[in-house]
Amino acid sequence: MSEEVGFTSMAGAKAEHDAPEIGIGLLGYAFMGKAHTNAFKKIPYIMYPPVAVPRLVAICGRNEDAVKEAARRYGYEGYYTDWRKMLENDAIQVFDNGGPNNAHAEPSIAAAQAGKHVFCEKPLARTAQEARSMLDAVEKAGVKHMVAFNYRFVPAIVQARKLIESGQLGRIYHWRAVYLQEWGMDPTMPTSWRFQKDVAGSGALGDLGAHIIDLARFLVGEPKKLMGMTQNWISQRPSGSDPNTMVPSDVDDGFVTTVEFENGALGTLEASRFCQGRKNYNSFEINGEHGSIVFNLERLNELNVFWAGDDPKETRGFHNALISEGFHPYWSNWWPHGHMIGWEHSFVHEFHHFFDAIVNKKDVAPYGATFVDGYRNAVICDAIVESARSGRMVDITY
Repeated sequence: MSEEVGFTSMAGAKAEHDAPEIGIGLLGYAFMGKAHTNAFKKIPYIMYPPVAVPRLVAICGRNEDAVKEAARRYGYEGYYTDWRKMLENDAIQVFDNGGPNNAHAEPSIAAAQAGKHVFCEKPLARTAQEARSMLDAVEKAGVKHMVAFNYRFVPAIVQARKLIESGQLGRIYHWRAVYLQEWGMDPTMPTSWRFQKDVAGSGALGDLGAHIIDLARFLVGEPKKLMGMTQNWISQRPSGSDPNTMVPSDVDDGFVTTVEFENGALGTLEASRFCQGRKNYNSFEINGEHGSIVFNLERLNELNVFWAGDDPKETRGFHNALISEGFHPYWSNWWPHGHMIGWEHSFVHEFHHFFDAIVNKKDVAPYGATFVDGYRNAVICDAIVESARSGRMVDITY
């Protein structure tokens, strides 16, 4: 067959901007396994030229049929049913822990001891003590470490941070944040690990609250003391294996906390999985000396901003800013302005940041959340639980 006229083959050609491969070993193949893999596949051509090209070496899960299918679906070279065996694979440089909360500490510690860089889903651990053991392990091993607080990598939230860093907001007086969902309200829903304290550590607190606690620290500063309340509304749920058998549901279904920050700001934190009509409502408001910022994850490409004195009194009010210009964080990698990005793209930015830190020997902090941030987050979660138990104000000490 003759060559097609005008066609030039690129087979075997090397990219103009060569980047090192980073071998990925992923634990977990469900919700986060899909989200993480989606990011790995996009990075080489979206974050271009890439700082590294993820190589999907292996995926791991307990159910062999399910993990085999995940490996086929996502394009991993192979799979394991034992994470210990996976960590013996020298082709893996990054251990990505997307397992349930009770599978965060032991595999992540072992990965660090094996010399692998560690990326772990949030919350880092079920308790501050468990998180501290993970932090000690990665620091002793000298590997890069990051916690998956992906909302730090939403362009609008990065823009909010930059406005605060610039001093334009002035002194911060108030932080208010809620993270509300509705999916936990059905009492006939079969139980999952998210409703079991020994596996999850907590309920809405660790699942949703950990995110807004991290954003509070990321945007406002360190909490000094807090007062918290938690509530469990459904104490039993049908067993996942037998719908006629009820099993304990012993985590918090919702919590509310008041916070005083070290800089004098006052804040509130609230999270619940019992809010009819709320799908993924992660929203915060910051009130400062010179203005206010409002964000809602369900409209994640927007910031509502108020600047005191900016406008005539007759038209003064909040302005809706569309965070989609080429000069906004990460947008030069995506589409023309106004062509929106979504929730999943925060993972692309997040892993790009982590790979950049590995390849170019940069710090993950302050824009990425390290295991230090994961540990401090766990300390705050424990303080909320303790305050709810005792009915007292609790000081935050790391």
